[in-house]
Amino acid sequence: MNILNGIEVFCHNSIKIKKDVTIYIDPYKIEKEYNDADYVFCTHEHYDHFSPEDIKKVVKENTIIITVPNTLAETIKIQPDRSKIILVGPNESYDLKNIKFETTVAYNIKKLFHQKSKEWVGYVITIKGERFYIAGDTDDLPELENIKCDVAFVPIGGMYTMNHNEAANLINEIHPKIAIPTHYGLIIGSKEDAEKFKQEVIPDIKVEILIK
Repeated sequence: MNILNGIEVFCHNSIKIKKDVTIYIDPYKIEKEYNDADYVFCTHEHYDHFSPEDIKKVVKENTIIITVPNTLAETIKIQPDRSKIILVGPNESYDLKNIKFETTVAYNIKKLFHQKSKEWVGYVITIKGERFYIAGDTDDLPELENIKCDVAFVPIGGMYTMNHNEAANLINEIHPKIAIPTHYGLIIGSKEDAEKFKQEVIPDIKVEILIK
């Protein structure tokens, strides 16, 4: 089966992975009521990554929400069952019913948008042995160069995150089977950045542009 089956990038860093389980990452500008999520992952508290309005469109009664601590008050309004909320920081690992996941660091080196001290995260989610890396809002960091994954979702828009060249450098280092650019075309970055990223990634890594 094609590893990309069931994968959508709606916009920005808003991702859906529908396999044996249904997972949303940073749901944002969701256009219809899905209410089918087994898991919702949020990388950090910024409105374009933690959007209560959009999370409500994807959750159902027993959805487990994985998020960062300073979103807890808003998360409880969405999922009142505290046992179904997992608060995370960097460099943690979890083995749940039908998925495993690890958290990674995600921060800016010289900019203040995403400070290391905030302890915001990216994720490596494993579903039936397939590993999906969602970088979140981050620069190209030395701590990320040993990530092992099959599919990598990386921001390319620049300013708040890596630009297309920096993202390609990270992808070429970690060498997934497939790289998917995110975080462009809405607030910052363009389709042209995605095309440049594709050209800068080494040929034996497949680049899929899913944000149209």
